[in-house]
Amino acid sequence: MDYEAKYMQVVHWIKERIEQKEFCPNEKIPSEHELSEQFALSRQTIRHAISILEEEGILTRVRGSGTYVSDNCFTNLLKRTRIAVVPTYVDSYIFPKTIQGIEQVLTENGYSMELAFTNNMVEREKEILENIISKDDIAGMIIEPTKSGLPNPNEELYQKLLEKKIPMIFINSFYSNLDIPHVSLNDRGVAVKAVEALIMAGHKNITAILKMDDGQGHRRYSGYMDAMKNAGLPTKDENIIWIDTEDVRHPEFYKEKLLSKLPGCSAIFCYNDEVALNLLNLLSEEGISVPEEISIVSVDDSELAKLSNIKLSSIPHPVDRLGAKAAENLLQMMRDSKFNGNYEFEEKVILRESIANRN
Repeated sequence: MDYEAKYMQVVHWIKERIEQKEFCPNEKIPSEHELSEQFALSRQTIRHAISILEEEGILTRVRGSGTYVSDNCFTNLLKRTRIAVVPTYVDSYIFPKTIQGIEQVLTENGYSMELAFTNNMVEREKEILENIISKDDIAGMIIEPTKSGLPNPNEELYQKLLEKKIPMIFINSFYSNLDIPHVSLNDRGVAVKAVEALIMAGHKNITAILKMDDGQGHRRYSGYMDAMKNAGLPTKDENIIWIDTEDVRHPEFYKEKLLSKLPGCSAIFCYNDEVALNLLNLLSEEGISVPEEISIVSVDDSELAKLSNIKLSSIPHPVDRLGAKAAENLLQMMRDSKFNGNYEFEEKVILRESIANRN
């Protein structure tokens, strides 16, 4: 075990004794010497663990007497062991596994999870943030931004949370004007790889369907442009189809726009597997065959990609790994305010039958 793991072992042990009422408010805990012998650790390591619990308001040191459990230890203990997790959707194919990854890491480290969903609605995000601010009873937050591709009307609430020094980390996307770290896919890089897979298969006139109200869509647009320019292929405004959250739920809204872009197009890069599956259904209705007439590549590599009639080429979303990494980084931020919690996953295209070779 490293130094951090050793002192956290002592921190968790003392918290558990308090939760189980073995150590009560105003009661003296074992001395540094006794704890040092019990855990076979140095006095310095024990002292560091006690300092952490002092900062959290759980222990109080009395010079010349010893270390005692604080009067308000239970309030502070509750406050310091609950993490707010706020994804956008409850029914998305992405989030169940992401939440599992978060919960596993939090549970292993002695924290509980308080779950709320925004449904990708700024009003709901506002309610959740206001509730968290008013209760002031959490140790940290893992949150997926709502409509991160648009100006955020809740920025003031995030600033209040930052002023309260509540550690926060975004997942899947981020608000570029807030200094809050994020754990996500490298969306720009993902798009480059997806479009390059089409280019390597001989496609030159490539359309992209991207979400305009999510930051991922904007970054994937940049990656699409990078790949096309790097290959010396022309980029045209008419080759981009911008959709929003409602369009994803109702693909008939953009059907005519899509069909108008198809003449001369041989391949389409889709924002995610849900959009790609909608596209497959629309093309089937129009009698357009995939991949013979139109090739498709997507992002997420979900069950949708594997179980569709035409198996989709797609780039995996790290789902549970992303959730675990977000939780790990948040906990590290809680222990060390200078820790940089940013992390972006790099993934490769899984090639399947939705891409035809035109070479």
